[in-house]
Amino acid sequence: MFLDEKSIEVRSGKGGDGICSFHREKFVPLGGPDGGDGGRGGHVILQVNEQYSTLLDMGNARLYKARPGQAGGAKRCTGKSAEDLIVDVPKGTIVKDAEGRILADLTEDGQRWIAARGGKGGMGNQHFATPANQAPRKCTPGEAGEKRELFLELKLMADVGLVGFPNAGKSSLVNKISSGRPKVGDYPFTTLEPVLGIVQMNGHSFVVADIPGLLEGASEGKGLGHQFLKHIERTHTLLFVIDGYADNAYEQFSVLKGELAAFHPKLAKKPYVIALNKSDLGIDNAIKEFAGYKEHVIVTSAVTGEGCKELQQALDAAVPHVQKKKVGWESKKVVEAKTMKAADKTKAKAARKEAAKPAKSAAKTTAKKAPAKKK
Repeated sequence: MFLDEKSIEVRSGKGGDGICSFHREKFVPLGGPDGGDGGRGGHVILQVNEQYSTLLDMGNARLYKARPGQAGGAKRCTGKSAEDLIVDVPKGTIVKDAEGRILADLTEDGQRWIAARGGKGGMGNQHFATPANQAPRKCTPGEAGEKRELFLELKLMADVGLVGFPNAGKSSLVNKISSGRPKVGDYPFTTLEPVLGIVQMNGHSFVVADIPGLLEGASEGKGLGHQFLKHIERTHTLLFVIDGYADNAYEQFSVLKGELAAFHPKLAKKPYVIALNKSDLGIDNAIKEFAGYKEHVIVTSAVTGEGCKELQQALDAAVPHVQKKKVGWESKKVVEAKTMKAADKTKAKAARKEAAKPAKSAAKTTAKKAPAKKK
């Protein structure tokens, strides 16, 4: 389980001002007060959007500001209230204030929470008339909106776990294909704890976890092996990052598969993709060694970007929640097909009725021509 975080500022709309106005028309030169009230300012509302899977789906905006309400009008007209500003968030978002107190836990599809309430509209002078003061000139301004600093937190399950030996280029690859920014250096054990990257593809996203480099013997606990392997256990798809420039490229893959199987047999059966990394250095021998794994292998370079797009697409196809979304799109097509089928049935029914009309009219004509029976 990992955390995705985002800080935002929300500002609700100011209430519209009440106005000072008096009724005036022909033959009524001294009418009473008729100043209307101001409209309510817009709320800022956080709403769960089932299509969002990470906070990155919200975009880069940090300030969310609702519009103010309109001022009141003459003839006791109330100003129009502003529309609420709806801010979509992914399911499971926890909202905290600046002190870290939990304000809301948004766990249901379509669930709403008012993050900042719009200011109330001011009062027009119609409310201040008294027997002693029948022409008041007093009115009140609209209330100010709320302004809050909020922290959004989302617990993420990583969809893809990167597996590889230290210095295989995993962190550089995560930098290239996702929004993750792990520490990168030309020495082993640069990544000391799991780092998340979020890959955006075709209107959806999935989460990649850069697991610290494994050592041979990790299944026995060597080099914090158990701790790292537990992170991998929670992912659905594995991405083996192999140093293709090294002499033992295929051996790396064999050892990694063996360590996973030794820790838990299910790990070795997970769907996987192999990234033969460092193609910019020349890895022809490694490519030949992996000829038998052609459908799983993507040749990549975190330096030049070679194969990174293809790698994103391969992972996109392997991640289950993306497949579910595609099923969702297919279900829409099924609904459309059913609708078309129903329409075709209606047309066919109408055609049958139309075809039956001449037969009925012919029967009536025959009945008319038939001689009447003599009494």
